[in-house]
Amino acid sequence: MTIQQTATKGNVDMEMSAATHQAFPEADSRKEEPSVKVGKEEWERVKKRLRAELGEDVFSSWFASVEIEDEQNGLVILSVSTRFLKSWIQSHYGELLMALWREECEQVRRIDLYVRGAVRPKTVQNKAPAKSAEAGNKDSGFARPSAAAAMGQEQDQLGGSPLDPRLTFETFVVGQSNTLAHAAAKQVAMAQPGQPVSFNPLFLHASVGLGKTHLLQAIAWEAKKSNPTARVLYLTAERFMYSFVQALKSQAAIDFKDTLRDIDILLIDDLQFLQGKSIQQEFCHTLNSLIDGARQVVVAADRPPVELESLDERVRSRLAGGLVSELQPLEKELRRSILSDRATQAARRDPNLTIPELVLDHVAGIIRSNGRDLDGAFNRLMAHNQLTGAPISIEMAEQALKDLIRSKEPRRIRIEDIQRVVSKHYNVSRSDLLSSRRTRTIVRPRQIAMYLSKMLTPRSLPEIGRRFGGRDHTTVLHAVRKIEELASSDNTLQQEIEMLKRNIAE
Repeated sequence: MTIQQTATKGNVDMEMSAATHQAFPEADSRKEEPSVKVGKEEWERVKKRLRAELGEDVFSSWFASVEIEDEQNGLVILSVSTRFLKSWIQSHYGELLMALWREECEQVRRIDLYVRGAVRPKTVQNKAPAKSAEAGNKDSGFARPSAAAAMGQEQDQLGGSPLDPRLTFETFVVGQSNTLAHAAAKQVAMAQPGQPVSFNPLFLHASVGLGKTHLLQAIAWEAKKSNPTARVLYLTAERFMYSFVQALKSQAAIDFKDTLRDIDILLIDDLQFLQGKSIQQEFCHTLNSLIDGARQVVVAADRPPVELESLDERVRSRLAGGLVSELQPLEKELRRSILSDRATQAARRDPNLTIPELVLDHVAGIIRSNGRDLDGAFNRLMAHNQLTGAPISIEMAEQALKDLIRSKEPRRIRIEDIQRVVSKHYNVSRSDLLSSRRTRTIVRPRQIAMYLSKMLTPRSLPEIGRRFGGRDHTTVLHAVRKIEELASSDNTLQQEIEMLKRNIAE
């Protein structure tokens, strides 16, 4: 029996509460609202107010990846990266989101959320006639439609999350920042039956838009290509939680466990969203069973295992026992290579298209955040070219991307960022900084982290104390004064602190 069969056969999306239905009301069919041009500036204002209302940590967790897609006749369409985010925002922040939108524009009557990846497979398979589809996808690096259909059917049978045929190793651009992660992922994907399992589990972590999901799905496609009989399952953490809860409700938990333990390669995405004690226990048992049985496990999250405080310590320890690889921020050479790859694909679709090399250099220099923003910037250039007929030039790029260029304001520093950088520099864990341990190797880094939190963030002493294991504000004040006193007479410590400030600001 499959995961899907053990769960109820209703829609995957969670039902919204009555309060959420009020926050996302249906459009009034009796009265047609005039079209309202709600653009990116209004969305930026709404995001600023959300950040102020909820705080930086909550905003970063739930709204950092939300994007505005369209607005017409009082309907605002927002997109999110996972079904879990969609469900969580609807059920917890629906009313607040609607209230803030209406304060910006009274004519907004409804907000729709959809998952960006949910519609991807269809766009790839329908681009060319059936006769030439195989060759077109082979040239582009996409999974072939026949393979995509077979893989999609197997994922549905196993209860997995959707796979995007575009996310293969052929379309992944390799650079200095992701070489190790790419090499490890490819070795895992190409392993043959009977070979020793390498890097188990393989844990990939990075910020948003740096290629974690791309590598996980590329492993799924390549593993199935290398060994067609392998049972490969790709799951988001949200999908894992949903399937487990539904299996419990339908009294089919044993079948759910048996299905997972029979998988050859298990790929789990967005592990940071895994919540619930019983769910984490089941994940830990599944992890142990697969690894002990020489089955491959690959996990992706937005931070390393040691920093996933919401996870049980046994799970973190097991995840850290394999290969942990970070995908670093994209260097300029890699950004330039990504844009060149996109330009090559675009030229293949339209042989008359001309994109000057200087324009690609310019865009690679000003868009520094992540691959998704690079894709967005490239799509804007294409849209301006196709819709206005204007040639692609540096002047056109500056006009089309002006809001992205304006957004290069200094990054707001979080206490979590300071703790991560300090713990890495002094080779201690973040949990040590938050613990009650008072050895010298822990106390000094903790005091420095408290000092930097006071100097680099607007947080109050009591708030900083709470972020360091619930300490009193007087402890934080003592740490600040102690480091100030030591730094005034110790030139080496001064240099260390300045170096830490630069690393935190990057």
